[in-house]
Amino acid sequence: MCQSPCGTERGQRAAYSESFRNEVFLYRNPINIKRNMNHYKNNLLEELHRLTEAVQASHADIAPTYLEYTQLAFAIATDCGEAGRADFMSLCSLSPKHDSAAAEKLFSNALHTCKGDIHLGSVFHLAEMCGVRVAPSHKNADADAADAGPFFSHTCARYNKVENEEKETGKKKHEEEEKEMKGTEPLSPLPYFPQDHDWPEPLKSILSFAKTPAQHDVLLLGAMTVLGASLSHIVRCKYGDKWQYPCLQTFITGHAAAGKSVLVWVRKLIEPIHEEIRRQVAESMKAYRKELRAYEALGKARKDKEPPVAPPNRMFIIPGNNTGTGLLQNLIDSDGTGIICESEADTVSTAIGTEFGNWSDTLRKAFDHDRLSYNRRTDREYKETTACYLSVLLSGTPAQIKPLISSPENGQFSRNIFYYMPRVGEWKDQFGEDELDVEAEFIRMGHEWKASRDELKKKGLFTLKFTQQQKDEFNGHFSALFYRSSLVTGEEMSASVMRMGTILCRMMCITALLRSLEIPSLAVPDPTINPENLKDGIITRHNLSITDEDFRAVLALCEPLYLHATHILSFLDKSTELNSRGIADREMLYASLPQEFTKQMVMEQAEKLNIPVNTARSWIQRLREKGALDMVMVKGKGVYSKKQR
Repeated sequence: MCQSPCGTERGQRAAYSESFRNEVFLYRNPINIKRNMNHYKNNLLEELHRLTEAVQASHADIAPTYLEYTQLAFAIATDCGEAGRADFMSLCSLSPKHDSAAAEKLFSNALHTCKGDIHLGSVFHLAEMCGVRVAPSHKNADADAADAGPFFSHTCARYNKVENEEKETGKKKHEEEEKEMKGTEPLSPLPYFPQDHDWPEPLKSILSFAKTPAQHDVLLLGAMTVLGASLSHIVRCKYGDKWQYPCLQTFITGHAAAGKSVLVWVRKLIEPIHEEIRRQVAESMKAYRKELRAYEALGKARKDKEPPVAPPNRMFIIPGNNTGTGLLQNLIDSDGTGIICESEADTVSTAIGTEFGNWSDTLRKAFDHDRLSYNRRTDREYKETTACYLSVLLSGTPAQIKPLISSPENGQFSRNIFYYMPRVGEWKDQFGEDELDVEAEFIRMGHEWKASRDELKKKGLFTLKFTQQQKDEFNGHFSALFYRSSLVTGEEMSASVMRMGTILCRMMCITALLRSLEIPSLAVPDPTINPENLKDGIITRHNLSITDEDFRAVLALCEPLYLHATHILSFLDKSTELNSRGIADREMLYASLPQEFTKQMVMEQAEKLNIPVNTARSWIQRLREKGALDMVMVKGKGVYSKKQR
């Protein structure tokens, strides 16, 4: 981490800051705007070139994690535009994980979506954290700023302010409670999923329509949910001593106009499956009515005949405006399989709020593939299905979550995938130049997916098998997360961490099966199949493998989903200690710090995450009290250490 500058450096930095403040003043003068704009951009590019050369000379990997990698792209794209691409690629090339195509794609995405809230100073800060410090060039530090544009704000230039604040508040108690946050906004932006993985089709095509990182994430979760629902009897894996099928319950939340509407496209992927089932039901009902008319025409002779039985009212997309019994009927008629897909969660919450609308028990049982049944005393009707494979995809505002999940303690919260979409910060051109009909493209992909799914059904059942190395990596990842969660958040998130393992295994089933359509060798006949059947090509069971790349791509979703869930929980339940906002931010701060760190590092990281200094102090003190942190004195300075298992 970047160390606190010494006295001489502070003086230089103060003089430099004053210099570029003067430059900004002159730059903003309308007379100088036109003349200085090009000079300003050229200065930024020149400084970036100098930094790139220094980083290459030191062979420093300044973006070792995806968070820093993304910051690098957006900072350069914001201040340098397309002209900064070459420097970005050069800086990325020093990472052992460098992927040229992925880096190109990330930078293009940053050019398209950057909001101007991260600047080139962050690049210099990342370099400085790795020990590479480049002083401003003479023309940028020159007091004669009339011919120079403003230099970028350097992240570390604000550290003196933090130090001064510490001096001013040094005598204040660190037990100060963190500030209560109004509304549901996190203190700092919640993380996105890694954006550079090459997902199998049709996921890749679906994600190509994303225009922002948040849309990418929502499309991925939505596609996983609907495709998984259509594969519920086709693929499985053994986890937790139980067969797991790819049924997911997903809630996308965000404020109005946040971009949740992309889920409407995702629904198109499964409508052909639903429509075919409804056509079959219509034909069966037509035949039933014909038989019923013939039966009724028999008159007294009917007593010697069995009346025709109405066919089950099967469907795949189950309406959200439903009673509890109605939902059970729909599921049982459809052999326990289906999906509730509603773009407005109010539809479901209103139904749940009615006298006969309690679904909570059904949703919990559905997640666990439990038996469902109902009994009607009026006509002595009893119906059941031995297993349930219901998926749920909902979107709505944060205020719509509470009616759906009355309490985090009833188990429904931990069974859900939550994703919080950030608020839209600026107007976006909705016309565009692309004449492509997105809805028509998703309809086309829906028909293609139905054909692929029909072929998979013919092949029988696929069982995902993990390698021992994959099992060890999975267990190591979740063991660390579970321990960290218990230290930082207490018991509130334990159940969510446990069930997140189940959720990710189900996502791996979906991903592996889709990849097998591209790499057939990933699916091999079950070795227990009779050799004679193998000779005759009668193969109804297959063992399925997942590539290490796909395995790690799904596993990488864990951390963001965990932080999104903690944020939802922070404002969902006001009866627990989590009614203090910022639990996800506290998790992000803790996770972003190294194993050993100083108070100065905490302040620096808090500033990067937009967390108030006093709030960060309070959190660190609270973590010490919980036993999550130890502190020792090293050379007269306090050094914090994360407690190990």
